[in-house]
Amino acid sequence: MRYRTLGGELRVSAIGLGAMPLSIEGHPDEHQGLATLHAALDAGVTLIDTADSYHPPGGAPGPGELLVRRALAAYGGDTDSVVVATKGGRGRTPDGGWTVNGDPAHLKRAARDSLARLGVGAIGLYQLHKPDPAVPYADSLGALHELLSEGTIRFAGISNADTEQILLAREVLGDRLVSVQNRYSPEVRDSEAELRLCAQLGLAFLPWSPLGGISRSSLDGPSALAGTRPYAAFHDVARERGASPQQVALAWLLAKSPTVIPIPGASRPLSIRDSAAAADLVLSEAELAALETA
Repeated sequence: MRYRTLGGELRVSAIGLGAMPLSIEGHPDEHQGLATLHAALDAGVTLIDTADSYHPPGGAPGPGELLVRRALAAYGGDTDSVVVATKGGRGRTPDGGWTVNGDPAHLKRAARDSLARLGVGAIGLYQLHKPDPAVPYADSLGALHELLSEGTIRFAGISNADTEQILLAREVLGDRLVSVQNRYSPEVRDSEAELRLCAQLGLAFLPWSPLGGISRSSLDGPSALAGTRPYAAFHDVARERGASPQQVALAWLLAKSPTVIPIPGASRPLSIRDSAAAADLVLSEAELAALETA
Protein backbone atom coordinates (compact mmCIF):
# COMPACT_ATOMS: atom_id res chain seq x y z
CA MET A 1 0.00 0.00 0.00
CA ARG A 2 1.17 3.49 -0.84
CA TYR A 3 0.12 6.47 1.25
CA ARG A 4 -1.02 10.02 0.69
CA THR A 5 -2.15 12.85 2.93
CA LEU A 6 -5.42 14.58 3.60
CA GLY A 7 -4.57 18.24 3.16
CA GLY A 8 -0.94 17.60 4.04
CA GLU A 9 -2.01 16.65 7.57
CA LEU A 10 -3.38 13.13 7.90
CA ARG A 11 -1.44 10.22 6.38
CA VAL A 12 -3.83 7.71 4.87
CA SER A 13 -3.77 4.88 2.35
CA ALA A 14 -3.78 5.92 -1.31
CA ILE A 15 -6.96 3.85 -1.73
CA GLY A 16 -9.78 4.26 0.76
CA LEU A 17 -12.97 2.31 1.30
CA GLY A 18 -16.37 3.76 0.48
CA ALA A 19 -18.56 2.02 3.05
CA MET A 20 -21.92 3.12 1.62
CA PRO A 21 -22.78 -0.34 0.15
CA LEU A 22 -22.41 -1.89 3.60
CA SER A 23 -25.40 -0.10 5.12
CA ILE A 24 -27.87 1.08 2.46
CA GLU A 25 -30.62 -1.01 0.87
CA GLY A 26 -29.31 -4.32 -0.42
CA HIS A 27 -26.44 -4.30 2.06
CA PRO A 28 -24.80 -7.59 3.06
CA ASP A 29 -25.42 -9.17 6.43
CA GLU A 30 -23.37 -8.15 9.45
CA HIS A 31 -20.90 -11.01 9.08
CA GLN A 32 -20.03 -10.07 5.51
CA GLY A 33 -19.97 -6.37 6.31
CA LEU A 34 -17.46 -6.89 9.11
CA ALA A 35 -15.43 -9.25 6.93
CA THR A 36 -15.28 -6.60 4.18
CA LEU A 37 -14.08 -3.92 6.59
CA HIS A 38 -11.51 -6.28 8.09
CA ALA A 39 -10.28 -7.24 4.61
CA ALA A 40 -9.78 -3.54 3.89
CA LEU A 41 -7.72 -3.11 7.05
CA ASP A 42 -5.71 -6.25 6.25
CA ALA A 43 -4.92 -4.77 2.82
CA GLY A 44 -3.55 -1.60 4.39
CA VAL A 45 -6.59 0.65 3.88
CA THR A 46 -6.60 3.35 6.56
CA LEU A 47 -9.35 5.66 5.26
CA ILE A 48 -12.96 4.53 5.67
CA ASP A 49 -15.70 6.82 4.39
CA THR A 50 -19.32 6.63 5.53
CA ALA A 51 -22.22 9.00 6.36
CA ASP A 52 -25.10 9.23 8.79
CA SER A 53 -27.52 9.00 5.86
CA TYR A 54 -26.22 5.64 4.62
CA HIS A 55 -29.22 3.63 5.73
CA PRO A 56 -32.17 1.96 4.00
CA PRO A 57 -35.28 4.04 3.30
CA GLY A 58 -37.36 4.44 6.42
CA GLY A 59 -34.45 3.54 8.69
CA ALA A 60 -32.74 5.56 11.37
CA PRO A 61 -29.52 7.48 10.71
CA GLY A 62 -26.13 5.98 11.45
CA PRO A 63 -26.04 2.20 10.88
CA GLY A 64 -22.98 2.58 8.69
CA GLU A 65 -21.16 4.47 11.42
CA LEU A 66 -22.11 1.85 13.99
CA LEU A 67 -20.89 -0.93 11.71
CA VAL A 68 -17.52 0.77 11.28
CA ARG A 69 -17.27 1.18 15.05
CA ARG A 70 -17.97 -2.52 15.60
CA ALA A 71 -15.50 -3.52 12.90
CA LEU A 72 -12.69 -1.48 14.41
CA ALA A 73 -13.45 -2.79 17.90
CA ALA A 74 -13.41 -6.39 16.70
CA TYR A 75 -10.30 -6.11 14.53
CA GLY A 76 -7.31 -7.98 15.88
CA GLY A 77 -4.68 -5.58 14.56
CA ASP A 78 -3.67 -1.99 15.18
CA THR A 79 -6.29 0.60 14.20
CA ASP A 80 -4.62 3.71 15.60
CA SER A 81 -3.78 4.98 12.11
CA VAL A 82 -7.29 4.49 10.71
CA VAL A 83 -9.14 7.68 9.79
CA VAL A 84 -12.92 7.38 9.77
CA ALA A 85 -14.56 10.02 7.60
CA THR A 86 -18.27 10.63 7.88
CA LYS A 87 -20.70 13.16 6.47
CA GLY A 88 -23.77 15.14 7.49
CA GLY A 89 -26.38 17.16 5.70
CA ARG A 90 -28.33 14.51 3.79
CA GLY A 91 -31.20 12.20 4.66
CA ARG A 92 -33.45 9.53 3.14
CA THR A 93 -37.12 9.56 2.24
CA PRO A 94 -39.38 6.53 2.78
CA ASP A 95 -39.51 5.92 -0.98
CA GLY A 96 -35.73 5.72 -1.29
CA GLY A 97 -34.99 9.31 -2.28
CA TRP A 98 -32.44 11.66 -0.81
CA THR A 99 -32.89 14.96 1.01
CA VAL A 100 -30.48 17.76 1.80
CA ASN A 101 -30.32 19.85 4.98
CA GLY A 102 -27.54 22.37 5.41
CA ASP A 103 -29.11 24.17 8.36
CA PRO A 104 -26.29 24.94 10.83
CA ALA A 105 -28.24 23.68 13.84
CA HIS A 106 -28.98 20.42 12.07
CA LEU A 107 -25.36 19.94 11.00
CA LYS A 108 -24.03 20.51 14.51
CA ARG A 109 -26.55 18.12 16.01
CA ALA A 110 -25.83 15.53 13.31
CA ALA A 111 -22.08 15.73 13.89
CA ARG A 112 -22.46 15.25 17.62
CA ASP A 113 -24.73 12.26 17.01
CA SER A 114 -22.14 10.79 14.62
CA LEU A 115 -19.44 11.31 17.22
CA ALA A 116 -21.46 9.33 19.76
CA ARG A 117 -22.10 6.50 17.30
CA LEU A 118 -18.45 6.26 16.29
CA GLY A 119 -17.36 6.27 19.92
CA VAL A 120 -14.26 8.40 19.37
CA GLY A 121 -12.91 11.52 21.02
CA ALA A 122 -13.21 13.52 17.81
CA ILE A 123 -14.32 12.67 14.27
CA GLY A 124 -11.20 12.43 12.12
CA LEU A 125 -12.80 13.98 9.04
CA TYR A 126 -16.31 15.43 8.94
CA GLN A 127 -17.71 16.42 5.57
CA LEU A 128 -20.60 18.61 4.50
CA HIS A 129 -22.42 16.10 2.31
CA LYS A 130 -23.99 18.48 -0.20
CA PRO A 131 -24.72 22.20 -0.55
CA ASP A 132 -28.28 23.07 0.44
CA PRO A 133 -29.79 25.57 -2.02
CA ALA A 134 -32.11 26.80 0.74
CA VAL A 135 -29.24 27.73 3.09
CA PRO A 136 -26.35 30.11 2.37
CA TYR A 137 -23.27 27.94 1.89
CA ALA A 138 -21.24 30.13 4.22
CA ASP A 139 -23.75 29.43 7.00
CA SER A 140 -23.39 25.67 6.56
CA LEU A 141 -19.61 26.03 6.54
CA GLY A 142 -19.87 28.12 9.69
CA ALA A 143 -21.35 25.11 11.47
CA LEU A 144 -18.26 23.08 10.53
CA HIS A 145 -16.09 25.91 11.85
CA GLU A 146 -17.89 25.75 15.19
CA LEU A 147 -17.50 21.96 15.29
CA LEU A 148 -13.77 22.37 14.68
CA SER A 149 -13.47 24.99 17.40
CA GLU A 150 -15.26 22.86 19.99
CA GLY A 151 -13.22 19.76 19.13
CA THR A 152 -16.09 17.61 17.90
CA ILE A 153 -14.29 17.16 14.60
CA ARG A 154 -10.57 17.20 13.87
CA PHE A 155 -10.66 18.19 10.20
CA ALA A 156 -13.35 19.29 7.76
CA GLY A 157 -14.20 18.38 4.20
CA ILE A 158 -16.86 19.23 1.66
CA SER A 159 -18.60 17.10 -0.94
CA ASN A 160 -20.38 17.71 -4.24
CA ALA A 161 -18.89 21.20 -4.41
CA ASP A 162 -17.92 23.43 -7.33
CA THR A 163 -14.81 25.62 -7.55
CA GLU A 164 -16.48 28.69 -6.04
CA GLN A 165 -17.71 26.67 -3.09
CA ILE A 166 -14.26 25.15 -2.59
CA LEU A 167 -12.70 28.61 -2.48
CA LEU A 168 -15.36 29.85 -0.04
CA ALA A 169 -14.82 26.80 2.17
CA ARG A 170 -11.10 27.49 2.18
CA GLU A 171 -11.82 31.08 3.23
CA VAL A 172 -14.16 30.04 6.06
CA LEU A 173 -12.30 26.97 7.33
CA GLY A 174 -8.69 27.81 6.52
CA ASP A 175 -6.18 25.00 6.75
CA ARG A 176 -8.65 22.84 8.67
CA LEU A 177 -10.34 22.17 5.32
CA VAL A 178 -8.45 19.15 4.02
CA SER A 179 -10.60 17.44 1.39
CA VAL A 180 -13.18 17.66 -1.36
CA GLN A 181 -15.27 14.61 -2.25
CA ASN A 182 -16.83 14.79 -5.70
CA ARG A 183 -17.98 12.22 -8.22
CA TYR A 184 -15.24 11.37 -10.72
CA SER A 185 -14.69 8.23 -12.76
CA PRO A 186 -14.03 7.00 -16.30
CA GLU A 187 -17.74 7.58 -16.90
CA VAL A 188 -18.17 10.96 -15.17
CA ARG A 189 -15.35 13.48 -15.57
CA ASP A 190 -17.13 16.80 -15.04
CA SER A 191 -15.20 17.66 -11.84
CA GLU A 192 -11.92 18.20 -13.69
CA ALA A 193 -11.76 21.86 -12.66
CA GLU A 194 -12.37 20.95 -9.02
CA LEU A 195 -9.69 18.25 -9.17
CA ARG A 196 -7.17 20.74 -10.55
CA LEU A 197 -8.08 23.35 -7.93
CA CYS A 198 -7.61 20.81 -5.14
CA ALA A 199 -4.14 20.01 -6.50
CA GLN A 200 -3.28 23.71 -6.51
CA LEU A 201 -4.54 24.22 -2.96
CA GLY A 202 -3.06 21.00 -1.58
CA LEU A 203 -6.48 19.59 -0.75
CA ALA A 204 -7.19 15.88 -1.02
CA PHE A 205 -9.63 15.06 -3.82
CA LEU A 206 -11.70 11.99 -2.95
CA PRO A 207 -13.49 10.65 -6.05
CA TRP A 208 -16.71 8.94 -5.05
CA SER A 209 -18.11 6.21 -7.28
CA PRO A 210 -14.65 6.06 -8.93
CA LEU A 211 -15.44 2.85 -10.84
CA GLY A 212 -18.40 4.28 -12.73
CA GLY A 213 -18.43 2.89 -16.24
CA ILE A 214 -16.05 0.08 -15.34
CA SER A 215 -17.84 -2.11 -12.83
CA ARG A 216 -20.86 -2.31 -15.13
CA SER A 217 -18.78 -3.31 -18.17
CA SER A 218 -18.74 -6.99 -19.04
CA LEU A 219 -15.43 -8.77 -19.29
CA ASP A 220 -17.07 -11.54 -21.29
CA GLY A 221 -17.56 -11.84 -24.99
CA PRO A 222 -15.40 -12.24 -28.09
CA SER A 223 -12.27 -10.11 -28.29
CA ALA A 224 -13.54 -8.75 -31.58
CA LEU A 225 -16.14 -6.84 -29.60
CA ALA A 226 -13.55 -5.24 -27.30
CA GLY A 227 -13.61 -1.97 -29.19
CA THR A 228 -17.36 -1.67 -28.71
CA ARG A 229 -17.32 -2.33 -24.97
CA PRO A 230 -17.78 0.73 -22.75
CA TYR A 231 -14.35 2.12 -21.85
CA ALA A 232 -12.65 -0.70 -23.71
CA ALA A 233 -9.22 0.90 -23.21
CA PHE A 234 -9.40 0.15 -19.48
CA HIS A 235 -10.09 -3.50 -20.27
CA ASP A 236 -7.31 -3.59 -22.86
CA VAL A 237 -4.73 -2.19 -20.44
CA ALA A 238 -5.96 -4.55 -17.73
CA ARG A 239 -5.51 -7.56 -19.99
CA GLU A 240 -1.99 -6.47 -20.97
CA ARG A 241 -0.96 -5.79 -17.36
CA GLY A 242 -2.60 -8.83 -15.78
CA ALA A 243 -4.79 -6.59 -13.65
CA SER A 244 -8.52 -6.02 -13.32
CA PRO A 245 -10.20 -3.12 -15.19
CA GLN A 246 -11.18 -1.75 -11.79
CA GLN A 247 -7.53 -1.64 -10.71
CA VAL A 248 -6.60 0.16 -13.92
CA ALA A 249 -9.35 2.75 -13.33
CA LEU A 250 -8.10 3.43 -9.80
CA ALA A 251 -4.46 3.60 -10.92
CA TRP A 252 -5.53 6.09 -13.62
CA LEU A 253 -7.14 8.25 -10.95
CA LEU A 254 -4.08 8.08 -8.70
CA ALA A 255 -1.91 9.25 -11.59
CA LYS A 256 -3.99 12.40 -12.06
CA SER A 257 -2.63 14.15 -8.97
CA PRO A 258 -0.74 13.32 -5.77
CA THR A 259 -3.78 14.67 -3.91
CA VAL A 260 -6.26 12.14 -5.37
CA ILE A 261 -7.43 9.41 -2.99
CA PRO A 262 -10.16 7.24 -4.55
CA ILE A 263 -12.75 5.68 -2.23
CA PRO A 264 -14.25 2.74 -4.14
CA GLY A 265 -17.24 1.08 -2.57
CA ALA A 266 -17.21 -2.61 -1.68
CA SER A 267 -19.56 -5.12 -0.12
CA ARG A 268 -17.30 -8.18 -0.36
CA PRO A 269 -13.76 -8.81 0.90
CA LEU A 270 -12.67 -9.80 -2.63
CA SER A 271 -13.72 -6.42 -4.03
CA ILE A 272 -11.78 -4.29 -1.57
CA ARG A 273 -8.70 -6.50 -1.83
CA ASP A 274 -8.76 -5.99 -5.59
CA SER A 275 -9.20 -2.23 -5.21
CA ALA A 276 -6.46 -1.89 -2.59
CA ALA A 277 -3.97 -3.62 -4.90
CA ALA A 278 -4.40 -0.74 -7.38
CA ALA A 279 -2.21 1.40 -5.13
CA ASP A 280 0.82 -0.54 -6.40
CA LEU A 281 -0.10 -0.38 -10.09
CA VAL A 282 1.85 2.35 -11.88
CA LEU A 283 0.70 3.03 -15.43
CA SER A 284 2.98 4.18 -18.25
CA GLU A 285 2.59 7.54 -20.00
CA ALA A 286 1.32 5.75 -23.09
CA GLU A 287 -1.27 3.86 -21.09
CA LEU A 288 -2.43 7.01 -19.34
CA ALA A 289 -2.74 8.83 -22.65
CA ALA A 290 -4.92 6.04 -24.02
CA LEU A 291 -7.14 6.11 -20.95
CA GLU A 292 -7.60 9.88 -21.06
CA THR A 293 -9.36 9.57 -24.40
CA ALA A 294 -11.24 6.36 -23.56
